[in-house]
Amino acid sequence: MIKEPRIVKKPSLGLAVAILVLLTVTVSAATLYFNVDVHAPIAMIAIVVACIGVFYLKHDYVDLENAALDSVMAAMPSCMILILVGMLIGLWMEGGIIPGLIYYGLNILSPGVFPLATLIICSIISLSTGSSWSTEATVGVAMMGIGNGLGINPALTAGIVVSGAYFGDKMSPLSDTTNLAPAVSGAQLFDHIRAMFWTTGPAFLIYAAILGVWGIQYSGESLDPSRIVAIQKMIEAEFPVSLFCIIPPLLVIAASIIKIPAMPGIAIGIAAGLVLCFANGATWGDVWNLSQWGYKAQITAQIAGMENISDIAAVLNSNGINLSPELAQEASKTISRLVGRGGMQNMMWSVSLAIVAMAMGGFLEKMGILSVLLSAITKYIRKAGGLVAATVASSFVANLLVGSQYLSIIIPGRMLKPKYDESGLAPRMLSRSLEDSGTLTSVLIPWNVCGGYAAAVLGVPTLMYAPYAVLNWITPLISIFITYLGIGIFWRLKDGTDHLERRTLLKDKESD
Repeated sequence: MIKEPRIVKKPSLGLAVAILVLLTVTVSAATLYFNVDVHAPIAMIAIVVACIGVFYLKHDYVDLENAALDSVMAAMPSCMILILVGMLIGLWMEGGIIPGLIYYGLNILSPGVFPLATLIICSIISLSTGSSWSTEATVGVAMMGIGNGLGINPALTAGIVVSGAYFGDKMSPLSDTTNLAPAVSGAQLFDHIRAMFWTTGPAFLIYAAILGVWGIQYSGESLDPSRIVAIQKMIEAEFPVSLFCIIPPLLVIAASIIKIPAMPGIAIGIAAGLVLCFANGATWGDVWNLSQWGYKAQITAQIAGMENISDIAAVLNSNGINLSPELAQEASKTISRLVGRGGMQNMMWSVSLAIVAMAMGGFLEKMGILSVLLSAITKYIRKAGGLVAATVASSFVANLLVGSQYLSIIIPGRMLKPKYDESGLAPRMLSRSLEDSGTLTSVLIPWNVCGGYAAAVLGVPTLMYAPYAVLNWITPLISIFITYLGIGIFWRLKDGTDHLERRTLLKDKESD
């Protein structure tokens, strides 16, 4: 008996919107009301979506499962990079690379350049670690204390910290979002980073110029260096500090410039970290443990957890650290929070989120949900600027509704990728636009996870520091503006490569 072909229903726009609303409400409730991670809620919504596909739209379950697996496999290169990044960060901590960058970066502070120096320091540290959150919670907190001592508006200092932290988070090959965006769009990691220089580069320079002007009013102030000295002395007590710390980051940057693929480039950084770890007396057992679980603070963690001043003084004396117990403990709390990270296992949060979110994206794509929403969003778009504007707006709305930086990249990325594939634009245009809005605007929204975290850590309400986080809100505007002007647009060639060309119409001529 011949089996009749399965008749699959096409989803309506109402069903597509209903699923999007269900996802938005569920994830928002999970993050904002129940204060839980988004992984399990997304997995449960994925099950609901699959049931709708099988029982209502009449899809074959095996087809949906294969679509989910194909979607997850597309994210595997990004997940592998994240695992390597976890290894690298653990080794770079033990080798004194990241702590050394902090140590020497603090030397450039002076009252007249405090705003600009804060931006530069936070940017360097976030570029080195790939983490905006750890930058905010450590050096950002230190900058807030120094700024308060100078009489600088706390909202201004917080806005600068946020902009610097998210500049590095957006541009660093070690960042999870920097790896996630090209994974969703189909771009190469370093192609994606190079494309972002067209938008984030001008935004950074504009903001730096603004901060240089703002800093003039503080040029006559004197800066109490006690906090900086305390942080530097505790770094010296915890780590071997030397100018060799500059070499591994320069090697990774050089690998990017000469277009070495991401994983070999990061492996070069791991090798450089191993050399410094062994030079400082680490064993193979130590480096394997660091690669697996990350670095655990020693002296600074001990001092940070003490309650008795005399006990702190005893530890300081035994280690030859000439600091007051109060300053030593304050600096130790800052340092121990920063360095206690890295390792493959600490990257599993991002890896598991990518898996469940990409699986759900596979269901939505196979069922036609994304194409229905895509048609409604892009129906009248004829120019590259309009498509980029739709991407920026979609990511911002996702940040508003879902409250997750990651989903603001994944959901619009999955929705808009077919339109970019048809348009003639290179994949890096989609990945750049997703990060220009999805990564940067997340911290400007009070009920977004990123905005709530920054406000809690820095002690300034989100809506108070947001106007001063100029980099975060000017970059999406620059992204749209330059695309409408035909500047920095990458078009795809027939052989799969891409090139820069100053035109704005989508598919207005065949690629050469």
